[in-house]
Amino acid sequence: MQPLANYAAQDVNSKGRKIKEDSPAYRDEFQRDRDRVIHSAAFRRLEYKTQVFVNHEGDLYRNRLTHSIEVAQIARSVARALNLNEDLSESIALAHDLGHTPFGHAGQGALNECMLDYGGFEHNLQSLRVVDELEERYAEFLGLNLTFESREGILKHCSTKNAKKLGNIGKRFLKKTSPSLEAQLTNIADEIAYNSHDVDDGLRSGLINLKQIQEIELVATQYQNVLDTYPKLDERRTIHELVRRLINAQVVDLIENSKAILEEAKPTAIEDIRASKKSLVAFSDKMQEHNLELKRFLRNNLYTHYRVVRMTSKAERVIRELFAEFFEHPELLPDKISDKAITAMQEQDAIVCARHVADYIAGMTDRYAIAEHKRLFDPSETT
Repeated sequence: MQPLANYAAQDVNSKGRKIKEDSPAYRDEFQRDRDRVIHSAAFRRLEYKTQVFVNHEGDLYRNRLTHSIEVAQIARSVARALNLNEDLSESIALAHDLGHTPFGHAGQGALNECMLDYGGFEHNLQSLRVVDELEERYAEFLGLNLTFESREGILKHCSTKNAKKLGNIGKRFLKKTSPSLEAQLTNIADEIAYNSHDVDDGLRSGLINLKQIQEIELVATQYQNVLDTYPKLDERRTIHELVRRLINAQVVDLIENSKAILEEAKPTAIEDIRASKKSLVAFSDKMQEHNLELKRFLRNNLYTHYRVVRMTSKAERVIRELFAEFFEHPELLPDKISDKAITAMQEQDAIVCARHVADYIAGMTDRYAIAEHKRLFDPSETT
C-alpha cells in the first residue's frame, strides 16, 4: 500500500476526542471510530430506515444501512487512489446518516416543520448529536466520543446560527474554509451512491424505465456501451451492468480530476486543506453537469412519482401526528425520555422538551414509527 499523502488525515496528528482516552491497542484512532459506529444501536437501526422506498415495500430496495455501506466502499476506493486515509473515510461514510429520520427526506422535512419554533431539525446535525450525546454504550461518557476528524466529516452542512453553538467543529462554516479531504470525498461518494442506486431501485420498482433514463447523456452513453458489448444480455443483468458502469465513470472522473486539482494546489499538510476556501476533491465540470442532470431526472421522474408521493404524504402525516401527540402529552413517551421531557415542560422550556421528542422520533425505524402511530391512534391496538 502507498504511504499516505502529507496532507492526508493521520491519527497521530488527530485533533483528538472530546474526552481523552488511552490509545487503542492494535488499531489506530480512526479504526476505533469506525468500529464504534458499527457497534452502535443507531447504525443497526439504519437497516429499517428508508432510502426512497419505505421498508415494507420490498426486501431488495436500498435502505440507509445498505446505502451507508455502499458509500463506504466508494469512499475507500477514492481515498486509496488519492493516498488518503481509508479508515477515516469509512468511519465518516458509515456514520453520516445515523441521525436520519424514518421515511427518508419526507420524514426529515416533516420533523423540521414540527421543530421550526424550537430550533429546527437537520439530519447532519442529528447525526452529530447521536455520536456526541445520544448513544449510551460506554461507562465514562455519553455518545461515541469520536475523533474531531470523524465528527467534522459527519457535519456536511450547517447554518451560521447552529455553527456558532458548536465550538471548534462549527468554525469552518463561519470562516468558509474546508474540512479534511477524507470528509470532502465522502460527501461526493454519498452523492454517487444515492444517485446511481436510486436509478437501480427506480428501474426495479418499474417507476422509471430504460427508455426514460436514456434522456440522461451519461446514462445513455453507458447503456449503449453495455448493449454494444453484451447485445444478448437479459434486462436485469443489463441494468446491473449499467449501474456499475455509471458508478465507475463517476468515481474515475472524481479521482482523476481531484488528482489534477491537488497537483495544481500543491498542499503540503492538512492545514493547507483546511485553509482552502474551495473543495479540492471534485468532479470535472462535465461530470458535474452529468451529475446535476441525473439529479433533475430523478427528482422529476422518481421522487415525484405519484406512488412515491402517496407514501411521502402518509409518512409526513405519521411524523407530524407523533410529534404533536408526544409534545402535548410527554407522559406518553417511554419512561426515560418522558422524565426528561416532563421536567423540561415543568421548567417551561418548550425548546428542550421538543428536542427530546425529536430525538425519540428521529431514532425510530420506519416500521417502529408506523407501529407507534397505531398504538397511539388506533383504539384496537394494545400499548
